[in-house]
Amino acid sequence: MFMNDEDENLNLSLSRFESMLKTNKVLFFDSEEFENIILHYMDSGKLNLAKKALKLALEQHPNSIGLKLVQIEMLVFNDRLDAAEKLIQEIYRIDPKNEEAYIQHASIYSKKGEHKKAIDTLNIALGLTDDLADVYSLIGMEYLYIDELENAKYYFIKCLENDDEDQSALYNIVYCYDFLDQPTQAIKFLNEFIDQQPYSEVAWHQIGRQYMNIKDYQKAVQAFDFATIIDEQFIGAHLEKGKAYENLKEYKKAIESYNITLEIDDASSYVFLRIGTCYEALNQNQKALKYYLKTVHEDPLLDKGWIAITDFYIKLGNFQKALFYVNKAIAIDEQNKLYWRRFAVINKELNFFEEAVHGYSKAVELGDLFLDTWLFWADTLQILGEFEAAIQKLLEASEIHNDEFEIEYRLAGLYFIEEQNEKAFYHLTNALHLNFKNHTILEENFPSVWINPLVQEHIQKHKN
Repeated sequence: MFMNDEDENLNLSLSRFESMLKTNKVLFFDSEEFENIILHYMDSGKLNLAKKALKLALEQHPNSIGLKLVQIEMLVFNDRLDAAEKLIQEIYRIDPKNEEAYIQHASIYSKKGEHKKAIDTLNIALGLTDDLADVYSLIGMEYLYIDELENAKYYFIKCLENDDEDQSALYNIVYCYDFLDQPTQAIKFLNEFIDQQPYSEVAWHQIGRQYMNIKDYQKAVQAFDFATIIDEQFIGAHLEKGKAYENLKEYKKAIESYNITLEIDDASSYVFLRIGTCYEALNQNQKALKYYLKTVHEDPLLDKGWIAITDFYIKLGNFQKALFYVNKAIAIDEQNKLYWRRFAVINKELNFFEEAVHGYSKAVELGDLFLDTWLFWADTLQILGEFEAAIQKLLEASEIHNDEFEIEYRLAGLYFIEEQNEKAFYHLTNALHLNFKNHTILEENFPSVWINPLVQEHIQKHKN
């Protein structure tokens, strides 16, 4: 591997400097050499060496503005903002048109949270610099910090106009469009950019993502195709193309795209999961299971992998296997509400009702507030004959899910069983008012209540 002249010069300077430290022999370096040495050590995280180099540099070149600017950078890095600002004022007195001083001053304002002052200071730097792109980018970042996305977008676009190879600016522009929920405008902008830069794989990838956002999956595939033609190793584009093919239900092509990512890079649990999902959609269950098992082997903490295996067996009606895998998942992460919800559903199917109640209880305790979870919990308590407990759970559910007819029909049935007819008729009236069409819920869940003549009369009155 060949080094350019700058790398060779830096390595020579570093070697001389470190040799000087070992021998205690003072050598001379010009101020630019010192700047490069100090910045190298800062970038490498070797702050003690950076401080030693700065101390020696200022002793040899006490009036160097470049070294003072490096000193300011180090002070800012160490959060000594007042000292850094004091030093900047010195530079202003010596060189009032030093663009780097204004940029550093802006970084101090930014660190203090004074982003408007940072922007004002950067605007001064704009009038002094030849490197407009960098300053536009810095202004864009300041606007991002204060959530002024339209202004941020404007300055990142200005940055890209001055440096069309600045990929971070391109990403930031798309981020602004995404945050502002402007996919159509983003597509227009990216198309215009691609007209000027047709070989920008990043732009093709980003426009593909925007087509995904508006569900135009065919155009998304075409965009990702261009990105991967320009850069065959572009994993993100291959991955997104796989997702687009999945949405088009072209599962074999999706698998091909996902497999390419595995050829380019190391195994990925997410990719294994996506391939498994595709095989399941193709009804190739053995291959689907193989990739789901690869998923959890690669990353045992990826809950989507365990859920995919559990749901796979639930769909097949193999609840014993489903229970085996959900128990393995819970053993790894017992704080996962999605695992406990499935644990409950599976145990209910296996007629292990007390275990099911425990599962629903844990799921809700961990934050599962889905209506179905509450309903299944109450239904399971009803099967166990714990009618009061079932009523209590439904009342708790009604505080979260207001005016839900499924809760009201169940409350009516349970209150009739408990012979609390006034409450029963109250909830039955609510249920019939909310959704008359589904009044058969009462028949399905409470057949003995359904045949009650008073109940039938009440239903008919409401119907009429």
